[in-house]
Amino acid sequence: MNPRRLVDLCLMALMGVLLAVSKEALAFLPNIELVSLLLIVFTKTFGGRTVGALAVFLLLEGLLYGFGLWWIMYLYVWPILFLLVWLFRKLEKPWQWAVLSGAFGFSFGTLCAFTYLPIGGFPMMFAWIVSGIAFDIPHGIGNFLLALLLYRPLCAALARLSARLPRDGSAQP
Repeated sequence: MNPRRLVDLCLMALMGVLLAVSKEALAFLPNIELVSLLLIVFTKTFGGRTVGALAVFLLLEGLLYGFGLWWIMYLYVWPILFLLVWLFRKLEKPWQWAVLSGAFGFSFGTLCAFTYLPIGGFPMMFAWIVSGIAFDIPHGIGNFLLALLLYRPLCAALARLSARLPRDGSAQP
């Protein structure tokens, strides 16, 4: 096997596990999570390899909590964040990423509500959105503050890690 491919596979697995572990570590707080911020900095640093990390994260979440309707939501909601970050990857300022992360948190419940459209139509979708507002508010605020505080140090740490990864199969000092 190509040593670079092996490094990429290990990196994707570790990023996916870190997404799941960070979610579990803050599970006692209602909708306060590091997954959004980590997904942002992973995408900025490692680009397309983040898709593999997302696959690991989604599989672990399904194994931990069961593959229910909520899991279907995750299959499209988290890739939406990846795509948004990819589209806006040229942004550099922490406040810009904090706004994007906060907006994603505020809209998380609405994005998830689309799963209920084929089941109960617009009334069920609307009910889901309204009943989730109390969770979306702390989600958005938490995402904003975490990104504002941790974006720069996480990006710096991942840049150092990325620089040490082998590019051609050889180890870096």
